[in-house]
Amino acid sequence: MLLGEYEHTVDDKGRITLPAKFREHFRNGIVITKGMDRCLYAYTPAEWDRLVQSQLASLNPFSPDSRKLQRFFFSGAVETAPDKQGRVMLPPAPAQRAQLERDVVIAGVYDHLEIWDRSAWREQMREIEENVEDAAERVAAKRD
Repeated sequence: MLLGEYEHTVDDKGRITLPAKFREHFRNGIVITKGMDRCLYAYTPAEWDRLVQSQLASLNPFSPDSRKLQRFFFSGAVETAPDKQGRVMLPPAPAQRAQLERDVVIAGVYDHLEIWDRSAWREQMREIEENVEDAAERVAAKRD
């Protein structure tokens, strides 16, 4: 399980260093793609395959919304591997969409990482913390 948030920087070559805590988890590779809310998602190849099989592969190709979701996730995806220092290259177009420049936050979110512009992350967390009780109630109501 991926947990915690870590502040890092994007180097001059467009790479980030994975937090030491996550390096072993991604030793067999990493899939980075566009995420929701203007961040990047990073999965192990196995978790990426699980997401694809459970959510994306079964979408109806005749549905416009399904095609949009598939295009969103697959067109921005890059398979890579961390180097010996734990650095990974961020895909340029998705990184630009997420407005990642220098200061970033890498957050563990259960089965994947999210990579955020640091100021956008702080704003996102401020909004979440102000409304988490309402969100919890809505989610709980759907489970009943």
